[in-house]
Order: sequence, then structure tokens, then C-alpha cells
Amino acid sequence: MGTPIQQFQTDALPVRVYRNQDDMSAAVAIEVRDYLAHVIARQGAAAAILATGNSQIRFLERLVQSGGVDWSKVTLFHMDEYLGISGNHPASFRRYMRERVELLVKPRQFHYLDGECDLPLDEIDRYTALLKAQPIDLCCLGVGENGHIAFNDPPVARFDDPHWVKLVKLDDACKMQQVKEGHFASLETVPPYALTLTIPALCASKKMMCVAPEKRKAKAIHDLLRGPIATSCPASFLRRQPQCTLLLDADSAALL
Repeated sequence: MGTPIQQFQTDALPVRVYRNQDDMSAAVAIEVRDYLAHVIARQGAAAAILATGNSQIRFLERLVQSGGVDWSKVTLFHMDEYLGISGNHPASFRRYMRERVELLVKPRQFHYLDGECDLPLDEIDRYTALLKAQPIDLCCLGVGENGHIAFNDPPVARFDDPHWVKLVKLDDACKMQQVKEGHFASLETVPPYALTLTIPALCASKKMMCVAPEKRKAKAIHDLLRGPIATSCPASFLRRQPQCTLLLDADSAALL
């Protein structure tokens, strides 16, 4: 397992920096595996929220290959989905999770946000009820280039959001990241709206692991740790979450 090259704490948030993304991914996968195994041994089952995105791929690969987790006792959720997109679309987060996690580990259940729903407000109520049906033991999340967590972009993020799931309009910086990552051909082809878990819903988890590698995330990580705790960088709220650990590689930590 990779050893951190640097460790520190900003406000309540512990931060670990690894030499590269491979070292970081291996270390996080082992920690998540051991935590889930411990939770299952203690209470017989576990519930977790997972994030999508290119920056999560190596971590998820390591996690599903690691063994040691009885996934038949794990209920999984994801964080967000574009409104109006097919579950088979290459950019669909349901497809991402189905191919990279569900079909490989066969969890007890994987609850998906239905981006093709005819009644988005009913879908929000349905998914909120599923999330609140049991405590969430673990949330593995990332940080967007604009500082978002899930699809809580700066214009729509609320630290005191009364909702657990909501419908949001995506800002252009968020949509451009999806284009640059190769998921859509142009800004105009990115769906304008998405369903997302809110910041309070994510932070209700007993343990949070924020996996944020890559040089393109360096500015967001700088703002997260060195800027004000404000919705201009929604991820900055993690500094008030002692149950969260921020995992970086040397590239994403370059501006610290």
C-alpha cells in the first residue's frame, strides 16, 4: 500500500497526499475495504454512496479487485444523474456504476436515480426515502473542477439545504468538465439539468472518503483548503466534517 508523502489537517478535515494516483487509489481501496468488512462484521450489513467521474476509476478498480468484502450484504447508492438521459447512454452514471461496480461485485442492491423519470419530483421523494431507510455508513466522493461535490455546483449549493435530493441546473463550468473528460461532444449536448444528492445528504454519512487526484483539480483543492468555507467552492464544507478524509496525489496538491 502506498504511504502518504504528506499528512496535515485543515480545520476538522484530515488530508493525506500520495506520490501518485496509483499509490492513492491502492491506499484508499484498502481502507474502504477494511472499513466495510468491519461494519458488516459489527452490524451484519452496510450501506454506501459512491461517486462517478474519471478521477474515481482507478480507486473503484482497486476496490472491486481487492476482495474481503461480502458485497451481498452491502446496499449501494450513487450521487447524481442527468435528467432525461438513457441508462445506456455512454455518459450515464447508472451505466458507469453498473459496468464498474454492480456487475462485478453483485451487491445486495444498487439503488439508482432514474434520469428518465417522467415525474422528477416523485423520483426525488422515492430516492430520499431509500436513503433515509437506513444509516449511510460510507460516502466515497470526489471534487469537481469548479469545486462541486455531487452536482452541487456553486450557483445551487446550500450547506443548510433542507432537501436530501434535488433537481439542479448545471453551470457551464461543470458541463465543460464533462466535455473535456470525453463524455459529450460539445457544451450544447450536455443535459442542462440533473438530479443530485445535496451536501447535507452526503455529509450525513458516518464516514467519508474524498478521492481527488489529478492536476486539473489543483485549483479546486487549493480553494477547498485555503479559501473561505463558502458555496463559491462547495467542497470547502468538508473542512467542517471530522468524519471525512481528503485523499490527494502530488498533482492535485500542487498549488498548496
